[in-house]
Amino acid sequence: MAAIGGSIQVVTLKGRPFAVAADAGANRKLGGFENATEPNGNGTSRLIKNNMGWKIDGLSLEIDDTRDDQEFLQGLADLNSFFTCLIIFVSGAQYEGQGQITGEILFANTNATAPIELSGTGRLTKQ
Repeated sequence: MAAIGGSIQVVTLKGRPFAVAADAGANRKLGGFENATEPNGNGTSRLIKNNMGWKIDGLSLEIDDTRDDQEFLQGLADLNSFFTCLIIFVSGAQYEGQGQITGEILFANTNATAPIELSGTGRLTKQ
């Protein structure tokens, strides 16, 4: 079977679904360890393992002013905690994690969207 690429169908943040612009080119990072090596003076190297959280960027969420979507997103960003994030891809793959909105929440009135970045603790896990 061939790999399936394409749009993200929906992003659900703390139980509220958001449509995602079909042309949004999102990037997914599952979380886990990122590795580096550091040299020693005797020619050997040390393995440095840094545990990193998950991240998804490049999302462009539909913002509906009649639903107060931007206000809802800002309310999530104002929380001092993580919340459940569910991302459903066109392939049918679903990933879930505990995360938070990072960066700005800027509404673009000409196309009724806002670019959103999510990142979180632990790993983004396939459901």
